[in-house]
Amino acid sequence: MALPRTAATAVLALPRGDAPPVTTPRDPAREAAKRELSKRMYHENDPGLLQRALNAFWDWVDKLFSAASAATPGGTLGLVVILLAIGAVVAALWWRLGTPRRTPTSSATLFDDRPKSAAEHRAAAEAHAAQGHWNQAVQERMRAIVRSLEERALLDPRPGRTADEAAAEASRTLPSRADRLRAAARDFDDITYGGRDAHPRVYHRLAELDRDLERTKPVLANSAQSTAHSARQGAAS
Repeated sequence: MALPRTAATAVLALPRGDAPPVTTPRDPAREAAKRELSKRMYHENDPGLLQRALNAFWDWVDKLFSAASAATPGGTLGLVVILLAIGAVVAALWWRLGTPRRTPTSSATLFDDRPKSAAEHRAAAEAHAAQGHWNQAVQERMRAIVRSLEERALLDPRPGRTADEAAAEASRTLPSRADRLRAAARDFDDITYGGRDAHPRVYHRLAELDRDLERTKPVLANSAQSTAHSARQGAAS
């Protein structure tokens, strides 16, 4: 049936956007399946928010690793070799330099304001060692060594003395222990001033030196001069 000319013209003049939307009837079976699968019983074992975040993170790491291996000569094997080499360098530096401190000590003295006996320093060192506080244990053991030498009159009591000065002065009367005394002073300085963390073996080395020094007889200045004079006379004859 032909429309009147005016009606046909009006229909053709309608904009395309005003045309009624085309709809399709919903699939009853699909809607029923969606309603069924939305029930809670089907989602009890779904990963939580944290697990989904971790999965997304590891997916990102995997993509990053794949991109890096593609850009590295030798592919995945070459990337693994490079990472192992970097890890070895970092481990070597960490072992050599020790754990860095956040705030390095700018100044420190061998002894604090309140004087303690060698026995008190040894007791404090053992208490720190028992708790695994090796830095404090090494410091207290070095103080015990120096205080013991002062108590034996092998060193003059002098406030402000450094560990290096104590080792150098003690080496004059204990020449057979000079190397170990200097090593102990270096350990003390590295921990107190250099920001290094002490290892248990460092403390045990100082404790053994402390015990050894107690059994070591000093070489007095007069005895040393007499020995040198006797040696010179023997050489002249």
